[in-house]
Amino acid sequence: MKNGNEQGCVRVGVDTGGTFTDFVFHAGGRARIFKVPSTPDDPSRAIVEGLRRAAREAGVGLRDLEVVHGTTVGTNALLERRGARAALVTTAGFEDVLVIGRQARGSLYDLGWTRPAPLVDERLRFGLRERVAADGSVVEALDEAEVASLVRRLRRAGVESVAVCLLFSFARPEHERRVERALAAALEGVPLSVSHRILPEYREFERTSTVTINAYLQPLMGSYLGRLGAHVAAGRLRVMQSSGGSISARGAAAEPVRTILSGPAGGVVGATRAAAEAGFEDLITFDMGGTSTDVALCPGARLRLTNEASVAGLPVAVPVLDIHTVGAGGGSIARVDAGGSLRVGPQSAGAVPGPACYGRSALPTVTDANLVLGRFGGADLLGGEFKLDEGRAAESLSALAREMSAAGGREVSAVEAALGVVRVVNAGMERALRAVSVERGFDPRGCTLVTFGGAGGLHAAELARALRVPRVFVPGEPGALSARGCLRADVVKSLSRTLMLEVGGGDRAQGDGAQSRIERAFGEMERAARAALRREGFADERQRHTPSVAARYRGQSFELEVAWEGGRRLVERFHAEHERRYGYAQTAGTIEVVSARLLSAGLVGEQGAGGRRRRAPAAGAAAAPHATARVHFDEGARTLAVYRREELPAGARLRVPCVVTEYSSTTLVPAGARAALDARGNLVIEL
Repeated sequence: MKNGNEQGCVRVGVDTGGTFTDFVFHAGGRARIFKVPSTPDDPSRAIVEGLRRAAREAGVGLRDLEVVHGTTVGTNALLERRGARAALVTTAGFEDVLVIGRQARGSLYDLGWTRPAPLVDERLRFGLRERVAADGSVVEALDEAEVASLVRRLRRAGVESVAVCLLFSFARPEHERRVERALAAALEGVPLSVSHRILPEYREFERTSTVTINAYLQPLMGSYLGRLGAHVAAGRLRVMQSSGGSISARGAAAEPVRTILSGPAGGVVGATRAAAEAGFEDLITFDMGGTSTDVALCPGARLRLTNEASVAGLPVAVPVLDIHTVGAGGGSIARVDAGGSLRVGPQSAGAVPGPACYGRSALPTVTDANLVLGRFGGADLLGGEFKLDEGRAAESLSALAREMSAAGGREVSAVEAALGVVRVVNAGMERALRAVSVERGFDPRGCTLVTFGGAGGLHAAELARALRVPRVFVPGEPGALSARGCLRADVVKSLSRTLMLEVGGGDRAQGDGAQSRIERAFGEMERAARAALRREGFADERQRHTPSVAARYRGQSFELEVAWEGGRRLVERFHAEHERRYGYAQTAGTIEVVSARLLSAGLVGEQGAGGRRRRAPAAGAAAAPHATARVHFDEGARTLAVYRREELPAGARLRVPCVVTEYSSTTLVPAGARAALDARGNLVIEL
């Protein structure tokens, strides 16, 4: 891979959504975007169709494209339990760790809650008599005859992939390596997921869960990327990782667990880059698409990572962006439940059959509600390429209104039903925004809400007012920002190592050579990361390596991540971070460094960063609207100005309230706000 600098190579960012698949590329000195309907049965079909169009418009061949792809294949496979017939090989006595898990309940007060079933059936969980102690010493040697017996049992079981996770293998991986060699030689074509390669950290349940998820997804992701890679030149297909960086297609096929939040990650990367370039720092990103809404808190316009994520009720301990997701999107279906209450989502009409206004169903959705309320400003989607059926949308909301009338005992109109749908879906999204800000002790009143996704602009201002967020930032081409984020994401490698070292007080890590051991671990990881990034075309000067440690007070169960600066002020900074996060610090307590972590990045060029600058008008000029539209609100209907964003010059002030239409999205600006475009064409709404 030449990172987009090779002569004739055109870089394309691709994001697969529930309704549309988005494409962004640069040609002729400017960014170009377009969308094609997603193909949920096989997402690669929509991608190949879009890549062919991109190649035609860029005037190059299909194999001259370099593709960075945000995918939901792994996420959907986990949610729908469509993964491989996987086996788990572990230390004897630990075969049921996936079932035992931890005592914490997923829903504390739900008496009917049941733990998600393990991904590996009981008959496919195999224990080997071997034992490595926590300090890395061998308690019981691995028996080669038992390994040979294991191979025969796996062959008879007809497994499609194997996870290998032996006890304390992160401290001494020798036994795992021997099992790996034996299985690789005997089970040709069966992918292996080995814990000391994927997650060499302690916590047996989380480590086993992560490695098992990887094995469960390997055959599916490998097949999918193989189909897609057949249309892209070797080495020119990359996949977004959940951590906000990209990885080679080969790497993604080998470690698909790193891609399970691939789709939302591109959006957060794009949002933080665009907002930082515009001068905004403390951000809450709000990505509302066709099926779900993803929100994230980004203080200082920085990506926040966590190693404590859960997907489909299963723990994932590799680094992922700290994103909160709710089942609310433009395609979320509205219905009246058995108790007579209006519900919206999490079921979605998706791309097929889609909302009623797409002309293929009678399902009332959030998109249909916004259309009935006039909030699209009389415009169709995708610059007129995608026609909306207002009559069918009205029929679907009228049917919902009749259900609401029967349940509530009073007559409800289609407009009232549509307003109810918007209120309900907004309430769910507001809870998500509060979960990542207020509930974590972060005051949203000092933040900027960065909205993107095809549906985000219609709801962002109202949500910002509910949380008293003073400003909404709408980047250029917001409906394709996730694809743009994929294009701008660095190539990232995440390495970690469990250490379990106590550090003393004062200014430096102390005790039994703790600092030298930490430095040695970082040195080994950085050498490995540098070599891997060089193989992908990044010289040392185009690399960035960020070390951190996961630390805790002795006796605590979970850690805080603190930047590593050669041991300087580690203790002081840990106390400060603990007090900021939890409200107190045990300054007399002993601190334990649990793991060393290294985030290494190959820095991708800023091709097209910031978008096309627009000609600035005279200072204070107010833009003339393109048209007007009748829009319904809770307080009644009123006539709003309608603007075409592509016709607005930089610096233009808008008459509010108004609707701003564009190819990829529509934005509703409420009364009482101020709205203008900045020098890069970003829409800034002050509330």
